[in-house]
Parts: sequence; structure tokens; C-alpha cells
Amino acid sequence: MAKDVLNIPSTEGELAELIAAATDPFAIRGGGTRNVSVEGIGLSTSALNGITLYEPGAMTVVAQAGTPVADIEQALDAENQRLAFEPMDHRGLLSTTGEPTIGGVMAANVSGPRRISVGAARDFLLGVRYVDGLGRVIKNGGRVMKNVTGYDLVKLMAGSYGTLGVLSEVSLKVLPKPETQATLVLHGLEDVAAINALAKALGSPFEVSAAAHDPAEKQTMLRLEGFEASVNYRIQSLQALLGGETSVDETCAERWKAWRDVTGFAEEGDDVWRVSCKPSDGPLLAAKSGALGVRYDWAGGLIWLRTTAGYDLRKALGSYDGHATLVRGNGQAMFEPETAGVARLSAGLRARFDPRGLFNKGLMG
Repeated sequence: MAKDVLNIPSTEGELAELIAAATDPFAIRGGGTRNVSVEGIGLSTSALNGITLYEPGAMTVVAQAGTPVADIEQALDAENQRLAFEPMDHRGLLSTTGEPTIGGVMAANVSGPRRISVGAARDFLLGVRYVDGLGRVIKNGGRVMKNVTGYDLVKLMAGSYGTLGVLSEVSLKVLPKPETQATLVLHGLEDVAAINALAKALGSPFEVSAAAHDPAEKQTMLRLEGFEASVNYRIQSLQALLGGETSVDETCAERWKAWRDVTGFAEEGDDVWRVSCKPSDGPLLAAKSGALGVRYDWAGGLIWLRTTAGYDLRKALGSYDGHATLVRGNGQAMFEPETAGVARLSAGLRARFDPRGLFNKGLMG
């Protein structure tokens, strides 16, 4: 756990000085909404706050890492734009407080249901500024995706959970908001049939922006976005393509927000796992899991599982093409153990970016 001391630098310069002078490791956090447990002195980027540049015409926004996601969304909404990757808000699931920050979102590559159509959070990250393990400010600015080191710094920092450097600023691509959205709901499908229907819809020309299945309610959901006439046409075309009992939810924003945030698994006491896999493997893995609750997103490529506390899900699933992350729970590693080859690569990167081992030590191997 982080020590009682919590450092909250208010400028990038203060952050760099703090890290340069450090002798003990840090537990890095953004808005404190995810309770990632690592040993070290608390270091929060929450005071690095504010949008430093927003150009709606260029669909680009630059913000300090501690800027609340809500502030960015408010600014974008005023220009009828949005963060297309719709990052999850973990507070309901994890019973935490604080504010999700854009640095935390990017550090964890937090991507919502729309990932299947537009890509992950990292795909919208144009540039970064961060402080490395020697206290140096590294910048990868503008639209250039590599610097002279030869590393793709954007891809390295996104999803590294603060283990390679502490983000101080991010540059993002944003997209226009659609005129309307609607969700086609297929009723009564078992898991295998539902995943097959989702795959068929995604293979069609009808531009599905989210594809999910709720086994408890036997509801299979396909979201469509765009101009109203186009959405209506695509809904009708999918109904004809997929058949069966269907309904249309034309006011579905709250439905997808709740699905994004996994609010149905908010019961305290149970563990919650996030399993990435091949969509076709999803139903078999869910059946093997012994889970108390199952939710499929990304057309089956992402499975949320609720299990009893302390349950060894990785042992139950066995070998498969994917990985399981413990999102809520104690007593087990958050991430899968690294293979020998991946461990060597990870160690090499950490030696290059954090040679003194200061950042979120032991979190990712």
C-alpha cells in the first residue's frame, strides 16, 4: 500500500524535481478512482490540472494529466465533439471517490464499448509529456508519433500504468458527436448464438458502434450512431439480417453508460475480473469460469466476470489466447504473470525509462 505521505506537485517542474531527488519508490495515482495497490510513497498528478489547448477545427485537445475527464467532456460537448473511446468510470464498481483524470485514463488505456468501431484510448493519443525515472521531462509533441530514441512513446506510455514514467500532459484527437444513436436489442439468445449474431452484425456493412450481450437478461445489444435516417435504415437492415425477436431502444445513452461502467457488478464482497480473448472463445471461457455473473462486451472479445472473493479464476480458465485482469479483489496479482520473453522485454524497458525502480514497483511484473 502507498505510505501515508502523499505528494501532490502542482507543476511539471515540481514533479520532475520530486522524482529527481527521490530515494524511495512511488505509488503513482491520478484521481484515485481505481485503488491500485502498490508499495511506495503516494504521488498524485491531480494538481496538474487544466486544458492547455483546444482547437475544435483541428479536432485536437491538449490537457495536463490531472485534468478531470468530466472537464474535458464538458469543453468538447460545447463544440459538439467527444472522446470517442468513451472511457469507463470505475467509481461505482470499486466504491471509490475522486475524479477520473485524463492522465489516469491514458496510463491504463481505459477504453469503452466503442473500441470495436473506433479503436482504443491509445489510438487517440497524439503526444505525451512525462517525467522519467531520472527526473527528466520527456516530450513527444504534436502529431509526430516517435522521437529520436526510436521508441513509440505514445504506445509505450498508454497502458503502462505509470510503470515507465509519470504523465504530465497529453495531446488527444477528438471526434464529432453523432446526430443520434439507437440500440437494436435481440431477445432470448443463449451465449453462443448471441456471440454469433454479434459477429454477423459486425461483418455487415451497417456500422455497429458497440456490440454486447447480457446472459442474465438474454439481451443482445447492437448500438448504431450517425444521422437519424442512416441509423433507422441500418436498424431495419440488421433486423432483416438477424431475424428473431427484437426491439429498438432509441434513448439508449444511459444503457451504454451503465454497461460501460459495469454497474451491474457493483455488489461489494465479490471479485470482478476483466478477461480479454478471441470473441469465439468467449462462451466457452465463461462456461469454464464458474463465475457468479457474466457480461460480454466488444462482441465477446471482452468478458466481465463476477466471482466469489479469492476465487482463482486464472486456474479455472486454464490456457487460452488472452489474459485475465483482476479489477476488484485482493490476494491475487492484478495482471497475468509475464512469460519469459515478455518479462525480458519489460525489464529492458523499465531499465531504460525507470532505471532506479521508482514507479509502481512490482505492479506489472
